[in-house]
Amino acid sequence: MKVGTVTLALGVALFFSAAAAPGQDFRDFIAVEGPAIALTHVKVIDGSGGPALEDQTILIQGDQITAVDPSGAVEVPEGFEVVDLTGHTVIPGLIGLHNHSYYTGGNGRAAQLSFSGSRLYLASGVTTIRTTGARSPYEELNLAREIEAGRTIGPTMFTTGPYLTGEEGPRTMTLLESAEQARRVVRYWAEEGVSWFKAYTWISRAELGAAIEEAHRHGAKFTAHLCSVGYQEAVALGIDNVEHGLFANSEYAPNKRPDECPRGFRDGYPALDVNSEMVQKTFRDMIEAGVAMTSTLVVYEVSVSGRPPIDERVYDVLAPEIAAEVREIAIERRAGRGSISPEMLAKAMEYERAFVAAGGLLGAGVDPTGYGAAPPGLGDQRNYELLLEAGFSAPEVVQIMSANGAKVLGIDADVGTIEASKVADLVVIEGDLEVDRNLHGTKIVFRHGIGWDSAKLIDSIRGLVGIR
Repeated sequence: MKVGTVTLALGVALFFSAAAAPGQDFRDFIAVEGPAIALTHVKVIDGSGGPALEDQTILIQGDQITAVDPSGAVEVPEGFEVVDLTGHTVIPGLIGLHNHSYYTGGNGRAAQLSFSGSRLYLASGVTTIRTTGARSPYEELNLAREIEAGRTIGPTMFTTGPYLTGEEGPRTMTLLESAEQARRVVRYWAEEGVSWFKAYTWISRAELGAAIEEAHRHGAKFTAHLCSVGYQEAVALGIDNVEHGLFANSEYAPNKRPDECPRGFRDGYPALDVNSEMVQKTFRDMIEAGVAMTSTLVVYEVSVSGRPPIDERVYDVLAPEIAAEVREIAIERRAGRGSISPEMLAKAMEYERAFVAAGGLLGAGVDPTGYGAAPPGLGDQRNYELLLEAGFSAPEVVQIMSANGAKVLGIDADVGTIEASKVADLVVIEGDLEVDRNLHGTKIVFRHGIGWDSAKLIDSIRGLVGIR
């Protein structure tokens, strides 16, 4: 890649001089600096779902894209830094709809990753995240503000309140005893500034309905990892988004009873007909109500037997002790003792494809939980490969992971696609993405027009993920 040399961009200079905390200097992590940048001779997959555009030039001024046109039709204005990207692909910044600020891994470990996680998300091409369930809501709110102020490196953050669940839930969540308690918790955190809430497995219909109503009354939105409540019931209660696709929808289980999460409800799902009236009714209800679905295939794939080995890059970024624990668990599950069958993973992929075919809005996120084999950012990149495996084309997967996420968050007027007047949130990938079929070649990640060096960001957190 040929990169010109110009003076530091005014916007970048202000980012450092006015906002960086004393003793911090992030300039070493900048790959491209200049008040005006021309990315030339690049393949563009623009997030619209349409075919890739060959040999394009993207003009960036400040934090905005000002033009996207064939390179032969563009005369780069004087004063622009020219970055020749022959042999590269540019896509919109990824928008992670299930991208926690914490991580769980190994044998019951859990840690907030306000340092390593935020850098790893950005380094992996994820420029915006919704945290989708918080263990430490104040830490998330403060981290989001620090990123916006330039005191910390990371993606744009949409924060959530604490998990809302029934009395059977983990101690880290709000264990609801009544609908009024659900309202009170939502009201408090909405007034503190969170923009989304998430319900978890054992919530009742009465509690969920009260929480959704209170969230909407305060201008916030609501999503859920469901089980006690089925998707059609949640749609009727006014939910905005559902998480995990088929993996969290118990409504097709023959032993499903109201407000109960049936054990082993997925056992018969590999034989589920996604074209049946039962399933299509779910899709129709969601689509008519504007309810999106979030795909999190990677956090389930890590527990499926017979799958390819975990990417070595995962072990490389984890703290060594955690990496050893995760590797041991991964080997055991891949060897045939996985908790999820290959047939269930295949059916979940088919379900998501059928939802999109019916007209549904599908986004994606990593969910860096479970036993820790899907860490921030790198798990999002694995989702790209899994959605290809599910049968979507490269332009469709890019759309799911960028433009669709922007629509769910209500920011699609600003980000999610590569076009003039949009914010310059972009990912530069070495190679032809449609040929290589993975995001491993991520080199530069633009957020608000600042081009961050992916490799340097990863070097700065290597061996720290899971503890810091």
